[in-house]
Amino acid sequence: MDGRHPHVASEDAKPVQIAVDGATRVSALLQRPARAKWCFVLAHGAGAGMRHPFMTAVADELAALGVATLRYQFPYAERKAKRPDPPGLAQATVRATVAAARELVPELPLIAGGKSYGGRMTSQAQAAEALPEVRGLVFLGFPLHPPGEPAATRAAHLSQVQIPMLFLQGTRDAFAELKLIRALAARLGARATLNLIEDADHSFHVPARSGRTDAQVRTAMLTALAAWAQLVLQGV
Repeated sequence: MDGRHPHVASEDAKPVQIAVDGATRVSALLQRPARAKWCFVLAHGAGAGMRHPFMTAVADELAALGVATLRYQFPYAERKAKRPDPPGLAQATVRATVAAARELVPELPLIAGGKSYGGRMTSQAQAAEALPEVRGLVFLGFPLHPPGEPAATRAAHLSQVQIPMLFLQGTRDAFAELKLIRALAARLGARATLNLIEDADHSFHVPARSGRTDAQVRTAMLTALAAWAQLVLQGV
């Protein structure tokens, strides 16, 4: 956070508790700028929780663009465990958080997704049973395959997703070989938009030789995300 964003700073995020089931509760942070246009239900990646600097920067910069965020923990991250939750529990957490967003900001349209694992768990939940009132999905680096093991099996469920999807992918992403992610977007057709970030890796880091900073790349990526969402919410 560099002080230039006048809307809502991360330190003003409202803590929220979300009940996943009778035995499981997770923490979340709601950031809602004045005159918010929509809300992004934002899940973290497998290796870091909702307070990771990348997640905080995404929420802060989207607030500056007039976008609310509800970012949240998966149960394993809440317990400070390293092994991600079973898919059923992760999907239940996505579903519970979407329901919480509908209660917290009932007047705002919802888009859901997240970083890597969080985006994939969101899409699995959507494929299993449509998330109520979610208008589109956003993947901040879809983890198509483990590094060095190119395949598209992790994306098989996306054929069941019937709402618009935005893939924000670095061209150096070791979790998504370029030709495979391009082929996936082509197979999904009009539902999918692929936005490639030149020279970025899975963490959206770019080398110095690119002539850009990570912050510049992130800002351009989130500006593209906001523009895509505007079109989706207008029904274009």
